Amino acid sequence: MASSAAPQHPVEHQSKLKISNPKAHNHYRFQDFFSFDPSMGTVTDWNQMRNIFTSEDFIIGLVEGLEEEVGSASSVIMYTIGKEWGVKDAAFFQQWYEAEFGQSIRQSNLMFLLETWWWPFTAQGWGRWEVDMSDRKHGCIFINLFDSAVARTLGDVGKPVCHIYAGLFAGFFSNLVKKSLSCIELQCYSMGETYCKFLLGNPDRIDAAGFWLNEGATARDIQRKLQDGVVLR
Repeated sequence: MASSAAPQHPVEHQSKLKISNPKAHNHYRFQDFFSFDPSMGTVTDWNQMRNIFTSEDFIIGLVEGLEEEVGSASSVIMYTIGKEWGVKDAAFFQQWYEAEFGQSIRQSNLMFLLETWWWPFTAQGWGRWEVDMSDRKHGCIFINLFDSAVARTLGDVGKPVCHIYAGLFAGFFSNLVKKSLSCIELQCYSMGETYCKFLLGNPDRIDAAGFWLNEGATARDIQRKLQDGVVLR
């Protein structure tokens, strides 16, 4: 799995495809997306973002280390890290998207825009996703995540563990729509599910979903409640 760091200056070591066709869109093969500079010990991706390759041991150490230090608050810290990451990545995404496609993100088809944002994450090992917009009229979006790097590493521990993803989604979408949004994981591969499922929406809706989840509701139950307009009083 690769994690991204700050954007770098133009690099000398670039893929042959990047050199021959710098605006190619089909650049997500490993040898096209990543550029390695052995002399500097650096890895940059197609968008000249610095990347660091990490092992599963790093994820385990990060999660278990936080839990040992702060207990249950570790999930809040991971969410906060993810949200800050999402906000910053949204700004960087806008830069490279508009440079690559020659149009503003405001003029783009929303689903195309979202798939373009997530493809680098898939290439970096963060998993595949599906965005379900069918409940937008109810003020929420569902996101299905397949092969979560965190959940895959931790295995079946009986609780949601993908807090950094929830924060990432909240931060990115908040920046995209210029409105404060929250996100919660409703089901997780680490709970024995086949994939992870997130709910994104206004903070009050996410608070309600969190309450129902604590009361034993399933992701399907919560989706039905939101569709029926059930609110907490």
